[in-house]
Amino acid sequence: MDGDSLVIERFLEMMAGERGASINTVDAYRVDLRHLSDFLAGRSGAVATASADDLRAFLGQLAKAGLSPRTLARRLSTLRQFYRFLYSEGMRGDDPADPLDSPRRGRPLPKVLSEAEVGDLLKQARTVEGAEGLRLVALLEVLYATGLRVSELVTLPARAARNDPRLLLVRGKGGRERQVPLGEPAREALAEYLPVRRGFAPGGADSPWLFPSRRSREGHLTRARFAQMLKKLAFDAKLDPAKVTPHVLRHAFATHLLGHGADLRSVQEMLGHADISTTQIYTHVLDERLKALVTEKHPLARGLPSG
Repeated sequence: MDGDSLVIERFLEMMAGERGASINTVDAYRVDLRHLSDFLAGRSGAVATASADDLRAFLGQLAKAGLSPRTLARRLSTLRQFYRFLYSEGMRGDDPADPLDSPRRGRPLPKVLSEAEVGDLLKQARTVEGAEGLRLVALLEVLYATGLRVSELVTLPARAARNDPRLLLVRGKGGRERQVPLGEPAREALAEYLPVRRGFAPGGADSPWLFPSRRSREGHLTRARFAQMLKKLAFDAKLDPAKVTPHVLRHAFATHLLGHGADLRSVQEMLGHADISTTQIYTHVLDERLKALVTEKHPLARGLPSG
């Protein structure tokens, strides 16, 4: 193993062992850093001794290759974490990534549903009869009450709903755990669903999953199946199915909480965001909605009445 590979693997081991980075994240860092190593080798250099000018040249080459500003920003994030690690471990006396400027990029605002639209979805779900309807309402109520990622929702363990829980213990990205409050409507929906839960499990047996499924290899409801259920529900509720996804409901949870005065840091913790800047995007959504409200509803925006 060459010198570049050794120092890159030390960094990756730290990210996995100390930071809890997922396998996919570690693989992405490895690819980014191997690209850097190959680029520097063409300049008779190495990752451990690269200068700020070397890194600028590397990012410039990526930009010329047509990478988007968003992808360049992710590559720069990798470089910053890598060289911060080398500096903190005493493998070099400076951080060449520190003076680098972030590429300009426009970040699209997340799509959200209004509170009325979420209400329409829940109202429509309650018209679905039998066990399917009870499960659908429970899924919606829990998702809207907690803002879970869809992967977190469908893999909730059965024990999560025992004893009328006020808090859900959720295992998120990188194996990090967090507690999320569960409101009364969600608890009531779970209480109504639990008596029929075993009917969704293979052979009607008990299942370790809160939302089991006879049809999935994993034994629990899949993300794709839940997304399909939401599309049909949106159509029946006379909403645009393209606008309704599990992730859009997660966005709605965050935006509606902030709109009712919730603390940004608390919303960050409930969503499981590692960086509060990720959560701050929802404040921009609120700003845009407020601008739209003023434009559409304020009498001065339509011109003063004549007379």
